[in-house]
Amino acid sequence: MKSIFILIISVLFISSCGKKTTSENNEVKEETTVITLTDAQIKNAAIEIGKITEQPISSVLKVNGKIDVPPQNMVSISAQLGGYLKSSQLLPGMKVKKGEVIATMEDQQYIQIQQDYLTTKTKLNYLEKEYNRQKDLNESKATSDKVFQQTEADYQAQRIALKALYEKLKLIGINPETLSESNISRNINIYAPIDGYVTHVNVNIGKYVNPSEVLFELVNPTDIHLALTIFEKDIPKLFIGQKVIAYTNNEPEKKHNCEIILIGQHLSNERSVEIHCHFNDYDKTLLPGMYMNAEIEVTSNNVLALPSEAIVNFEGKNYIFIDKGNRSYEFYEVTIGNTENNYTSLENAANLKNKSIVVKGSYSLLMSLKNKAE
Repeated sequence: MKSIFILIISVLFISSCGKKTTSENNEVKEETTVITLTDAQIKNAAIEIGKITEQPISSVLKVNGKIDVPPQNMVSISAQLGGYLKSSQLLPGMKVKKGEVIATMEDQQYIQIQQDYLTTKTKLNYLEKEYNRQKDLNESKATSDKVFQQTEADYQAQRIALKALYEKLKLIGINPETLSESNISRNINIYAPIDGYVTHVNVNIGKYVNPSEVLFELVNPTDIHLALTIFEKDIPKLFIGQKVIAYTNNEPEKKHNCEIILIGQHLSNERSVEIHCHFNDYDKTLLPGMYMNAEIEVTSNNVLALPSEAIVNFEGKNYIFIDKGNRSYEFYEVTIGNTENNYTSLENAANLKNKSIVVKGSYSLLMSLKNKAE
């Protein structure tokens, strides 16, 4: 009987010790989440109390894409009638000016076209005179209508042939107005149609190229666009003229301001559309094909928010201090949203509407709380 009594006493003692330990742990936990300051400490920390309020804060849509160039700023250059590349100094990356000679082509067909043009022009002069002579004879009934009609047909056919050769010469860069038997050439020049840079050189000296082959590719990057991919659910949030902030992975701190100029009207298989944005300022470090990230500011909404300085970050989480009265402040975890005009939105913050919250001096309280915990 005595041994049973001793066993009961031991169990009760252990149980009371366990409760005491739990009580002490709760006190420690409370001590590390609530801090009480003196009046002097509150004054030194410059603590101010406020309430959570509704603020117009824009949400941000984060997307990505790449730099593109409009079709009118990209040019593929071919030899219109084919031929051999005689000379060119172009290399990828070189800058060229509009109208500059970028290559010289050589081929016997260029000689033939010039010969045909001059021969046709000479023959046309003869046929024009013959046409006028037969016209006068026909009017006086000195020649038959059949002879006159044949002369007229020959004259018109020669005019058509001359016009066709005229356009062919212009096509290959030869001025028909200045062409004569003394300046027939076997070479033609190819000129740069735009200001820009060489992106591709697809030929070498001496190679014969067909009219369908691309010799060079040029790009004018001064009107580059940012093409972004937008998923179906986010399309209603966008509009023409909307502001966009873009940045590269290599320099995320360097922001580039853009605005939306075009929203695609066709959904891809991935349920997305492509939008095009125009850069407000041209930056020569941005090159076509370069990948970029972008943030699009969507419509503002009134949300519950606090001044950004009221929120402190500790060990990867965000906290505020709630005024408990009697110079005591509770360390309270929150989930933050977007920030605008020095206000940060809080998610699921309805339970904080009537709370008194520290809006200035939060970092001073955090330092005091950490020192106390240590």
